[in-house]
Amino acid sequence: MNLMIDLRKVTRVNVSTRDLQIQKTYETLFALEDLRELFRQSLPTGFNDAEKEEFSRNLARVKATIEELEKGEGKLTCQKIGNKLDVRSREEEFINIHPIQAAGRLTPEARKAIISYGDGYSTCDYCRKPFRLDKITRPPIEEFHQDLAKFVNMDQTRVVPGARRGFQAVTQSLVEKGDSVIVSSLAHYTEFLAVEVAGGVVKEVPQNESHVVTAEATAQKIEDVKKETGKLPALIMIDHFDYQFANEHDVYGIAKVAKEYGVTFLYNGAYTVGIKPVDGKKIGADFIVGSAHKSMASVAPSGVLATTDEWAPKVFRTTQMVGDVTKRKFGIKEVENIGCTLMGGTLISMIASFPRVKARTENWDEEVKKSNYFLEQFQRIEGSKVLSEQPRKHTLTKVDTTGSFDTVAKTHKRRGFFFSDELKDHGIIGEFAGATRTWKLNTYGLSWDQIKYTAESFIDIAEKYGLKIN
Repeated sequence: MNLMIDLRKVTRVNVSTRDLQIQKTYETLFALEDLRELFRQSLPTGFNDAEKEEFSRNLARVKATIEELEKGEGKLTCQKIGNKLDVRSREEEFINIHPIQAAGRLTPEARKAIISYGDGYSTCDYCRKPFRLDKITRPPIEEFHQDLAKFVNMDQTRVVPGARRGFQAVTQSLVEKGDSVIVSSLAHYTEFLAVEVAGGVVKEVPQNESHVVTAEATAQKIEDVKKETGKLPALIMIDHFDYQFANEHDVYGIAKVAKEYGVTFLYNGAYTVGIKPVDGKKIGADFIVGSAHKSMASVAPSGVLATTDEWAPKVFRTTQMVGDVTKRKFGIKEVENIGCTLMGGTLISMIASFPRVKARTENWDEEVKKSNYFLEQFQRIEGSKVLSEQPRKHTLTKVDTTGSFDTVAKTHKRRGFFFSDELKDHGIIGEFAGATRTWKLNTYGLSWDQIKYTAESFIDIAEKYGLKIN
């Protein structure tokens, strides 16, 4: 523990040099983008005299910035993008424990891909008949769709603009006006909206005293709906891990119950697909929905919708509409996807990150182990509690510091923001600013050194304000 404190003090001493080097890295990247723009604005035959001079000036700027970066010297000149946008360097400057950002951090490959494919329709350079996104072979989008299906062990997949659009595609395909749809009492609001937009009615499965949804409770809810409405629900949508506590719910048992009643089952993998192994056939799911910007190191909005060959013709149905004047028809375009979905950087970031995403799912047990280590240290601070199930089965956790840091906030001039200030001074961000009662954090993707440093920082702050450490 003393070693960790010493390391932290060293970091604090060097923080100004580190900040400067981070900003100089961005300044170098932006200078290279200005250099790149010259090529875009010039003729294919080469630069004219004025452009040659501009190229030399920009190149000299790049060289000078790199020299300042190497030495850790110079002024902080990279302040705004287009005079409006701040440079977002939080991932470089801090350890980020934000509950929904952790598994969406881009891989180096995705960041490089965005530089190259950021233009709006960049994925359409070689689009040929049948003019549909999932049929493009260069870049290998068609192959990526096939790989995604294998990844979650389903028959067919489509990329969608976030998990919410995956929910919507399913509800609009299966749910008629007035139909009941069963969701968890911990379900995300987007599940509610997906049901509402289809004209359905949400029916919630109660959570038990441990904030877990069981197969038995789901079966009882089906019976309740059947008794109330005279028919079975049109769909069951259940999260594997919910967004409020990140507790694990009995999706295997619930899928079995759904099959016994003959009700379609949608597995919500927003917090699993991309960070832990997911096997749709083993689960018994009819649909799998994943969030790429939340759990697959991808640019938002991006997600995955996977299904079986049985349901694919319905959810991926193609348009039959014919224009009354022009007689035009677009039969290959899929209705629920409004034709094509993710064009440009969003999809390319998914493809670029995918090899690392596949590999990292095999390290899920280690990620959970790190989460439990941090929480063991966190709970040494008297009055600090974990509200999620323990031991943790996920890296997202809901905690309660009412009996610890909130006791300091009650008399501190900064109130709850003192805690945010202290964490930021230690190089940690991502907690809900000003929150010292109940809040959430996520340790996914942190190294063991970062985990131990974060745990020791929490203890260091607690000691500073006289809180008891067990």
